[in-house]
Amino acid sequence: MAKRKRDTQQPDNEPAVAVVAHLPQKKHYRQRAHANPFSDHSLDYPASPRDIDWGIHYPAYTNTGKLPEFADVGCGFGGLLITLAPLFPDTLMLGMEIRVQVSQYVQDRIAALRVNAASATAAATATSSSTEVSPVSPNAASHYQNISIVRANAMKFLPNYFAKHSLTSIFFLFPDPHFKSRKHKARIISPTLLAEYAYALRPGGIVYTITDVRDLHEWMRSHLEAFPLFDYVDEETLRAEGKGPIIDAVYTSTEEGKKVERNKGEKWLACFRRIEVLRQ
Repeated sequence: MAKRKRDTQQPDNEPAVAVVAHLPQKKHYRQRAHANPFSDHSLDYPASPRDIDWGIHYPAYTNTGKLPEFADVGCGFGGLLITLAPLFPDTLMLGMEIRVQVSQYVQDRIAALRVNAASATAAATATSSSTEVSPVSPNAASHYQNISIVRANAMKFLPNYFAKHSLTSIFFLFPDPHFKSRKHKARIISPTLLAEYAYALRPGGIVYTITDVRDLHEWMRSHLEAFPLFDYVDEETLRAEGKGPIIDAVYTSTEEGKKVERNKGEKWLACFRRIEVLRQ
């Protein structure tokens, strides 16, 4: 008697099985806590923002003309990007990280999250079609399609990525404090660099800074207050303007922020609005 062939087709009444991509593990991406921003790194940079093919970074938005509006400078393991992505699905966000292993981790993490989100959406759509329930939200598939990362030294080449007034938010979350006085020139907030941030940030845009080092907090705040194109804005005002979810993510989404919470440390937040100065 001939053997019966196994039926490999999935019955119509069984739900689709989502394909799951395993998220990367940090233990496989070991890297020093900080990198020297003045060292020569083997990196390729675009000559200008016009030379960037953003479709490579955001395939779902190819040929839409959309540009990144959020920039996470020194994004670390990508906690802020991952948290904000589903909250602002139509806003493109770019992380900048100089460390090779860390940037690779974030890139692999985003790729896995995109696969999982798309697979879950496809499975839910198939289920809803077979059971005649409400269709899946079109935004579900776009989760994590709006975030990307580049390995780059923002202290040297930030204007190569962002055109004038193209950003609405710039984040500096728990940057390297560079405690020694002779190292202060390597801090991510300085008068020279503030001119570049003001160039990329559109009027009304916000600079978010947070640290667990009070000396660094005072340094960043004093330099931003002294710069003529930035005005301090308190947390309550930003929350009243609807930026509460961003503030919450700034406090809690990063690895450093979570570490500070575990150690019951303090966090110092300072936010500044880009102002427009009309020429006489």
